[in-house]
Amino acid sequence: ESAARQAEMIAEKVRLALNQPYALAGVEHMHQSTASIGMTLFHGLDDSTDVLLKQADVALYQAKDAGRNRLRFFNPAMQAAIDTRTAMENALRNALSQNELHLYYQPQVDQYGQTIGAEALLRWQRPGIGIVSPAQFIPLAEETGLILPIGAWVVHSACNQLMAWAGDSRTCDLQLAINVSARQFHQADFVAQIAACIARSGINPGRLKLELTESVVLENVEDVISRMQEIKALGVGFSLDDFGTGYSSLSYLKRLPLDQVKIDQSFVRDITVDPNDAAIVRAILAMSQSLGLNVIAEGVETQAQQDFLHANGCTAFQGYLFGKPMPISDWGKRLSTSPLQNEK
Repeated sequence: ESAARQAEMIAEKVRLALNQPYALAGVEHMHQSTASIGMTLFHGLDDSTDVLLKQADVALYQAKDAGRNRLRFFNPAMQAAIDTRTAMENALRNALSQNELHLYYQPQVDQYGQTIGAEALLRWQRPGIGIVSPAQFIPLAEETGLILPIGAWVVHSACNQLMAWAGDSRTCDLQLAINVSARQFHQADFVAQIAACIARSGINPGRLKLELTESVVLENVEDVISRMQEIKALGVGFSLDDFGTGYSSLSYLKRLPLDQVKIDQSFVRDITVDPNDAAIVRAILAMSQSLGLNVIAEGVETQAQQDFLHANGCTAFQGYLFGKPMPISDWGKRLSTSPLQNEK
């Protein structure tokens, strides 16, 4: 413990020293650097120098992952996490070719309870483990670049599903929303990918909806608007996902060619008991209506939540109150048993 305290004290002095502004010859303004530092403890000669350096390296990357410009000590739990992550990455690389990725569909309904569409949600059925939480593998896919082939597969699968739905009178008018990551959206050929998939499948592009998060649309805004307009010209719609959780600028929001905003479930969850959440939702609905945008609320689990939303102008809903995400094999069963399917 004493050694750890002393090492931490010295490392912090080093970090602060490296944070000091410095001048470069011929440059007027000052520069500043930050440092991440990884450390490990040892006693005697139980571990080789190579092992100790690897441990310190693991701690260094933990410091970077924690936000950079900080200190981290190595411990066995760190190494176990690294090993788990590596194993998951290797398994994820094979998931597409082994048909382990699937789309589950969560229904979206209108104020009459009629199904108007669905959101396609990615699921990974890992052999010997079961369903892996998207919260675990999506960030890993984005970090490693695997999100690109996975994202392309999602677009392809969504178009195929819309093509299948087009041949059924119960589903031919449904919309299908898919999530698009920042890395996927900013690919140079992303618009061409969407256009090719629409042409190949022959679907009505108005039935396809791309969900973008605020982090996507606020990065290089002018380029994003231009690209969105190209995709809109194909007939595809846009929904702004998780609205209200980021730092949207209203000046940008009114320029984006959006069709819909989605109220995040974090606001919906306590909407009937938390005055702040209720006020935020009312503001989102009022603003969206003034901008001519449709609104859908996600995470609706109780009738009281839906009643509040509907009373304040929301006419589209998604959540466990209407159905959990389900494999496509259960979708037809849902339609055939829905008592409100033909009412409007």
